[in-house]
Amino acid sequence: MLKNIGRSAFWGFCAVLLSACQHTHRAVDTMAIKFIAPEQRPANVKLYCTGTVNCEFERFDSIQIVDDTTHLVNYEAIKKGYVRLNTKTTGYNNALFLTVPDRQHEVVIRFYPISMDRAERISVIHHFKPNTSYTFKMYRNRTKQAGSLLNVSAPDPLCVVLLQDQHPIRRFCKPYNVLTGLGEFVEQKF
Repeated sequence: MLKNIGRSAFWGFCAVLLSACQHTHRAVDTMAIKFIAPEQRPANVKLYCTGTVNCEFERFDSIQIVDDTTHLVNYEAIKKGYVRLNTKTTGYNNALFLTVPDRQHEVVIRFYPISMDRAERISVIHHFKPNTSYTFKMYRNRTKQAGSLLNVSAPDPLCVVLLQDQHPIRRFCKPYNVLTGLGEFVEQKF
């Protein structure tokens, strides 16, 4: 009996220790972003993502920002000063934003519209203007559809709108293909 209690206590301690390690990584990321990252330059562009349970910047040009398996921030991105903490966001979800130089860049963003189990990736190449804030916002394009039961039962397409200082400038939608269940984000005109 005493042996079983000892084993249970040992395994309980191990579980607490492992969960503490996961939170320690995020705390280290937060501290590194606050204290290691260089100061922002006023001409930098700010990039945000919103609209879902969580979203993460996967890559900026060739620099990895957030790892897709561990969800930890890359130290090189912190040292370059690209990653910042959003003080308006209370939780860790959507708490990061990027400050980057103004010019044409490729940005890859992972959106988690339902849960952290399934990500929707979008890659956007855009010429970013100085002293401007850009927001990538995901939403479902809810429309009333007429037609067969198969077409009507398909989920509404996921869309990402690129806002420049809260004004929409580009829109990408991912229609649901009933036959394959797959789709890609395609730019649409306003």
